[in-house]
Amino acid sequence: MELTHFNEQGRARMVDVSDKEVTTRIAAARTMVKMLPDTLARIKAGTIGKGDVMAVAQVAGVMAAKKTSDWIPMCHPLPLTGINLAFSDNGVDELYIEGTVKTTGRTGVEMEALTAVSAAALTVYDMCKALQKDMVIGPTYLISKTGGKSGDYVHTDNP
Repeated sequence: MELTHFNEQGRARMVDVSDKEVTTRIAAARTMVKMLPDTLARIKAGTIGKGDVMAVAQVAGVMAAKKTSDWIPMCHPLPLTGINLAFSDNGVDELYIEGTVKTTGRTGVEMEALTAVSAAALTVYDMCKALQKDMVIGPTYLISKTGGKSGDYVHTDNP
């Protein structure tokens, strides 16, 4: 596989996607926040002093996906057509965050999906850090992506 993110001087560049085909692009990513059982119980019960943790994290994830190119230097700004985050848990001490991002364009939305779940997890941490500072975020990974020249991808090993 030839990497296209370097210019003729060997320096990083934002890839020119002008000649790529416009296709529907969808990417899904996942992360986890590991915490004490009491912290998860309080998130689910809505008794965290800063407010509804998952609602705020949802908004943070959407906002972050829209601003991914401001965070990641070589990322193209994209007109996103859909962003969704979903929360689940193991009933004990792990909160899972999955994000799906869609666009119709010339480049994929993998970074937007990864940024969305990362920002949502960081928001969970921020809202709960007064209760617990040793929460752990991750692993964070791409679940799947569709569209584009490189074809579809599905993560085969669930970390």
